[in-house]
Amino acid sequence: MESVIFTPCKIGPVELRNRTIRSAAFENMAAGNKPSELLFDYHTAVARGGIGMTTVAYASVNRSGLSFDGQLLMCEEVVPELKRLTDAIHAEGAKASIQLGHCGNMTHRRTCGCMPLGASRGFNMYSPTFHAKLNEKEILGLIEDFGAAVRLAKKAGFDCVEIHAGHGYLISQFLSPYTNRRHDKWGGNLENRMRFMREVVKKCLEAAGDDIAVIVKTNMFDGMRRGLGEEDCMKVAKELQDLGVHALVLTAGFVSCAPMEVMAGAMPMKTLIHYMPWKTMWWLKAMIWLGGSMMIKEVPYKDAYFYESAMRFRKELAMPLIYVGGMVDINDMEKVVDSGFVAFQMARALVNDTDFVNKLHSGELTKSPCGHSNYCIGRMYSEPMVCHHCVKEKLPEKIEREVERLEAKGNR
Repeated sequence: MESVIFTPCKIGPVELRNRTIRSAAFENMAAGNKPSELLFDYHTAVARGGIGMTTVAYASVNRSGLSFDGQLLMCEEVVPELKRLTDAIHAEGAKASIQLGHCGNMTHRRTCGCMPLGASRGFNMYSPTFHAKLNEKEILGLIEDFGAAVRLAKKAGFDCVEIHAGHGYLISQFLSPYTNRRHDKWGGNLENRMRFMREVVKKCLEAAGDDIAVIVKTNMFDGMRRGLGEEDCMKVAKELQDLGVHALVLTAGFVSCAPMEVMAGAMPMKTLIHYMPWKTMWWLKAMIWLGGSMMIKEVPYKDAYFYESAMRFRKELAMPLIYVGGMVDINDMEKVVDSGFVAFQMARALVNDTDFVNKLHSGELTKSPCGHSNYCIGRMYSEPMVCHHCVKEKLPEKIEREVERLEAKGNR
């Protein structure tokens, strides 16, 4: 009998051929903030590999929201190449989604072209740089930028947009009391801190109309002191439900304080340092070398690591929910769908093998061979996200040893 994960499902106006979605894990495959052949080849390979929908990651709604040189910038200029990509994805039978967001204070002037902006002023030690507090005019302008980005996504042929409201980026920075210390209508109590998210989502729904799905990636917990806990995150989720978004992607973590809550496991420090360029990131290489394990704390990995938290949200919400986190085993995938999730997202299994879904369907595999060393994540901040099995050049011995050690640890 056909597995439940290979049955069609509907998210808003979009019907997927199965319940699998490539999550919006950052590829770092844009060239000069524009689509590249590498980005095209990767997502078309994932589509050819049997995915229901593939998500192009972390496209910024304007220049001030860029974290990386290899990140997409939504502007009229990129629409033709994105349309070529969505046409190719559709030709393989899959749907195409794009994640839209703004990094807030998680950037540097040399990347975003201005002093970084956030819900409140402060200092970001990971850049390191001071960041400014957004004023009313800038906030209203950003809300319009989100709407404009959705219209560009429609023009480029995307079936779905995913609004990034988690992980400590700008919308999340407004939601969290850790980063929002404002005393105006955009800060203070949770109702006010949700205002920016609310206005962004309303603008995105208006821009989408009835043509494409609008889903939101939102935290179940921030994972650090003074951040949002599960109770407040549930209130945020219920607000998004009331706004009428088509589905929520349930996630957790805060990249500036609790990054491994997002991904689970350990950050491969030697890999991270190795790929960082000396010229522009010598200070961060030095900081990580001296105290990386204190800066980026390990979170023990297990398959389906968000399942228990996500089930508490499933019981409280009536809307469609999309599971993400540790989806590598067909038994967990079936359990998630049987538990009431409309679909599930995965990334590392598809970084390891773009044909993974086809191999599940044929019975060739029941579980991804990904060893969870997080090598792909360690290099993602400086180089394209690639599994160590797919790297053409020989890896340095220190990286090979680190991968072996972390894979042995992750598979215990």
